[in-house]
Amino acid sequence: MRMTGTGLAALAVAAIVPAASAASLSQETDINTALFEIAVANEIRKECDSISPRIFTAIGRMNALKSEARRRGYSDAEIDAYVNDKAEKQKMRARRNEYIRAQGAVPDDGPSLCALGESEISKQSPIGALLVAR
Repeated sequence: MRMTGTGLAALAVAAIVPAASAASLSQETDINTALFEIAVANEIRKECDSISPRIFTAIGRMNALKSEARRRGYSDAEIDAYVNDKAEKQKMRARRNEYIRAQGAVPDDGPSLCALGESEISKQSPIGALLVAR
C-alpha cells in the first residue's frame, strides 16, 4: 500500500504528539466546570416537580463540550471512557452535593432543590440556563 504525502505527515504527527488520555480530561477545567453545571441542573430537575430541564440547551452544551474535547485531541472513546468512569462520576456527585449544600439546599430534597433551582434561574446562571420553571 502506497502512502501519500498527507498520510505520511499525519503518521509523523501522530508519532510526535502523544495521544490525549481519558485521565487527562480530568485536568480540563473549563470542560469539567460545564459538566459540573450540568450535574447540578440534572439533580435539581430530577428532584423538583416545578422545574423542567431545557433539553435542547443541555444537549447543545454536551455536544459543544464533546466537540471541544475532540478539538483538544481526545478521541470519542477517551471522552466516553471519562464520562462513564465510576470514580469520576463519584467525584462529580461529591462536588455537586458540596455545591448544593453550600447554597443552603439538601441533595435529594425536592423543596430545597426547587428553591435552589429558582435561585439559579433568577440569577441567569449557567446552571439556571439549563432549567425552566413550569
